[in-house]
Amino acid sequence: MKYENKFEYKVYGDYALFSDPVTRVGGEKSTLPIPTYAALIGVTKSIYFKPTLLYVIDEVKILNPIRTVSKGIRPIKYNGGNDLSMYTYLHDVAYAVRGHFVWNENHPELEQDRNEDKHFQILKRMIVRGGRRDIFLGTRECQAYVEPCRFDQEQSFYADGEISFGMMYHSIIYADEAICDEDKGKLTVCFHMPVMKNGVISFAPPEKCTVKRHIKSASVKVFDTGHFTPTDELFEEVKQIELDE
Repeated sequence: MKYENKFEYKVYGDYALFSDPVTRVGGEKSTLPIPTYAALIGVTKSIYFKPTLLYVIDEVKILNPIRTVSKGIRPIKYNGGNDLSMYTYLHDVAYAVRGHFVWNENHPELEQDRNEDKHFQILKRMIVRGGRRDIFLGTRECQAYVEPCRFDQEQSFYADGEISFGMMYHSIIYADEAICDEDKGKLTVCFHMPVMKNGVISFAPPEKCTVKRHIKSASVKVFDTGHFTPTDELFEEVKQIELDE
């Protein structure tokens, strides 16, 4: 399926840590071999965030070889102490990302902000500028950088063959991002079984994940739109200012 608001970008950095919860026992962390859907959503939101939008990551292309490196880390202990933990990071990573956005129907109060071309053009400019906020891959210490790319023209180290990664964490569906009725009013964790084909991993959206777990009940935040100006009225005001000048 083709989308008019499709976006593509390349994100890269020296390190990445897509933490596997199984390895956190004892305060140590070890990365998953590939980026999670949730991590790529986080990168995209750092580029340009609006609660009016729901981002959907369609595909990610693994550009560099999957390599890991371990570091001795002294995590902050609020009750005192000075323990040493081993963190395992991905090293020298680069990914090409392709996705699109849809409207967040859980926020009807933001309906007047649903101008597709406006958000698409801003998103493209923010990709060129490297994002509005700091970009990082998985954890805050893994600083990363974003630039525009042509997804199909990027070359992957794994251009030939197929690799399955087994059951893996996919994402969390928050109450204000739920699309399916079964997920509304809940905090839901999703899992999937990603397969990399010729360097590309295709994602199913969270609502289509077959393995889910509802963690707890949650509510949708309602935004105060009293200070908003409808888009059509704003355009008319701009036109009138230009005429007056």
